[in-house]
Amino acid sequence: MKPSAILGLALAALISSPLYAQEPDKILNASYDVARELFGDINETFVPRYKADTGRDVTVDQSHAGSSKQARAILEGLEADVVTFNQVTDISALVRGGFVSEDWQQEFANNSSPFYSLPAFLVREGNPKGIKDWSDLVRDDVQVVFPNPKTSGNARYTYLAATAYAREAFDGDQAKVSEFIDKLFDNVPVFDTGGRGATTTFVEREIGDVLITFEAETRGISREFGEDRFDIVIPSVSLLAEFPVAIVDKVVDKRGSRDFAKAYLDFLYSPEGQVILAENGNRVNDPAVAEKFKDQFPQVRLVTVEDVFGGWAKVQEEHFASGALLDQIYGER
Repeated sequence: MKPSAILGLALAALISSPLYAQEPDKILNASYDVARELFGDINETFVPRYKADTGRDVTVDQSHAGSSKQARAILEGLEADVVTFNQVTDISALVRGGFVSEDWQQEFANNSSPFYSLPAFLVREGNPKGIKDWSDLVRDDVQVVFPNPKTSGNARYTYLAATAYAREAFDGDQAKVSEFIDKLFDNVPVFDTGGRGATTTFVEREIGDVLITFEAETRGISREFGEDRFDIVIPSVSLLAEFPVAIVDKVVDKRGSRDFAKAYLDFLYSPEGQVILAENGNRVNDPAVAEKFKDQFPQVRLVTVEDVFGGWAKVQEEHFASGALLDQIYGER
């Protein structure tokens, strides 16, 4: 073979290698179950903004399911470039699986959580059962709807918020706390796999007296199905629910999509992105945007996983690991 032909083949191989391959025009965002509309709005603004900045036509595909289910899907082969989850433990699972870097919480501001919310209650119009706080949810005449905490990050926050309330109410008496949570679970007529399924059960099938979900979702349901049908109840205390995001390193390195993926997550922190998040009922960290929307968000005492439970690693070990407290309670169902 002539030297020129050899050189041509070498250049062709080099240009086609991942290092020189053109960045993909599409990425996949794997997100939690009730975030469809939120990220639809994000994408609607991000895509033209990205084209204005880069000249490139791009698409952001979405995948939605329970946060823990999404993490398992990625471990089993779902090629998501970014994750926008609702609990740290699910990204930790991706770290252990070698898909996300160990220092992912340092890659973006606020420990890689661009927005936050809290478990809140949605009740029927007029609040016929007079539900005001967590203590009302264990009454014999109340049916509670929330998804399966084995598959839904949304439901795990509900479980942790209820546990935090019970620890305060019973001065840390673990037997009484467990009894409280057990009774709460007894009052759930059906455990759906994710938050969207629980919403369908409550809103469309009209099962239950109260739906527990993120405050942002309660606002979205009211807007979509009619504010005259439901009331939003903020309990006396709830749990700070941060929504962590991460680049899936193993996927973006394979696809050559890192810059695109990073730009997408950076957009969530931009003033424009923060406004969209707030408009969708989420609480944000940007001071100017938070001030603009402050009248929409009632004051509430928020406790944290770190303060109440000693951090996510300890929560995973004591509550969510196989055979731990959640298994002991849920396994009786």
